[in-house]
Amino acid sequence: MTAFDANWSLLTPEMVLAALALLVFTIDFMTGIHGKKPFIGKLSVLSLLVTAVLVLFMNNSGGQIADLYLIDSFAMVFKLIILVGVAMVIMISLHYLDRNEEIYQGEYYSILLFATLGAMIMVSSADLITLFIGLEILSISSYALVGFKKHHRHSTEAALKYVILGGAASAFILYGMSFLYGLTGSTSLLEIGQVMPTLFADYTVIMTISLIFMLVGFGFKISIVPFHMWAPDVYEGAPTPVTAFLSVVSKIAGFAIVLRVFTFGFLGVHEEWVMIIAVLAAVTMVLGNIIALTQKNTKRLMAYSGIAQAGYLLVPVAALPFIGTFSINMILFYSIAYLMMTLGAFAVISLVTEDAGTNDLSSFAGLFQRAPYLAISMTVFLVSLAGLPLTAGFIGKAHIFFGAAAADMLWLAIIMIVMSVVSFFYYFGFIKQMFMTAPKANDEELKVPTSLNAVITVALAVTLILGILPNIVLDVFNTFNWFALF
Repeated sequence: MTAFDANWSLLTPEMVLAALALLVFTIDFMTGIHGKKPFIGKLSVLSLLVTAVLVLFMNNSGGQIADLYLIDSFAMVFKLIILVGVAMVIMISLHYLDRNEEIYQGEYYSILLFATLGAMIMVSSADLITLFIGLEILSISSYALVGFKKHHRHSTEAALKYVILGGAASAFILYGMSFLYGLTGSTSLLEIGQVMPTLFADYTVIMTISLIFMLVGFGFKISIVPFHMWAPDVYEGAPTPVTAFLSVVSKIAGFAIVLRVFTFGFLGVHEEWVMIIAVLAAVTMVLGNIIALTQKNTKRLMAYSGIAQAGYLLVPVAALPFIGTFSINMILFYSIAYLMMTLGAFAVISLVTEDAGTNDLSSFAGLFQRAPYLAISMTVFLVSLAGLPLTAGFIGKAHIFFGAAAADMLWLAIIMIVMSVVSFFYYFGFIKQMFMTAPKANDEELKVPTSLNAVITVALAVTLILGILPNIVLDVFNTFNWFALF
């Protein structure tokens, strides 16, 4: 297929989003650098909604551009999850940026839209080149977002660490890809997957090195142990909405591309990597939850919580060769649940910590007396993250547990249950502060801005509805033929 034969209309959502991101930047430039510009944020949310509509109506029939870019059910659902997630992050940002006028709003929102573009390219990539382009658009945008509070030492330090370590991770991925290209003469994951069993038989050492290097790089992007070192410092130093973005949207996009690579490229030699993934999942769950027990800073605690959640999401990846599409259903359902309960929690954290002027856990003291709705909503998000019944988190973890058991990985499922119990102890730290600690003497009633109230309400509703009626989503997923072009 030549460039003239390709159906470029499949890229309409991505091209429109890129144009709208440039438009947001241009409007900001034309209206002056400084000052509050809430209309820029609202325009950014509208841009994401327009893109989501285009994904629904222009990508629903599927298609492909050579073997470079695939539009299938997998890509469409992940894109919608990413777009909704970024829209919620922007809604959280509206209040945050009003209180932090040093952040240039137009630049912030346009870069966030470009990061979304990179994530969308990633999830549709079936070629090493397009995959790396999407990954770098997302990564470079994320580096800039982390350092937006440039007059704060922690933000600058976090951005510098992220750039250095992120660049090293990208180099690992690129080096691993170079072996694949060198031995196959192709960058297409579909073509590489067809010859992978032969390659592993003839060049075992080289292919093992390639697999390990790519796994190290992707492990950094999704913050699994032992490639998680950057996450607590970066999450703490970054603006709170950016922390939410990295914790949820960026991580979900990373898992999407891990699924692409391991199903298209390495599924034929799954016996070489299944146990590695399973062990990494177990270690990630254990260390993430145990270290979180010692944290008093809310953003560092959520960083280690996010690391543990990455371990839960890694379990279906390990089970993928044995349970097939059921594994995809588990990851997608838990991704939706994780998106809602985590962004809902970060919306509350953003408001409370900004009002208190500190990220310490004590900033939640007496929240139930100051804002009952916030305290109750935060409790629901926390118990969902811990995996208690009647929440989306419980249903997601239950399905992952049964999937691991069906794949003869009962030991991994047991570790998952034990670590979920452990996680409740540090989540209970929030609950104790909100309901069992008196507010400080000068604390007043906490008013919730409209944008944050919308995010919290939507997240709360979805978390509860999916916990009670999960088949609303699962029945839809069962109708999809994931990776139809595979």
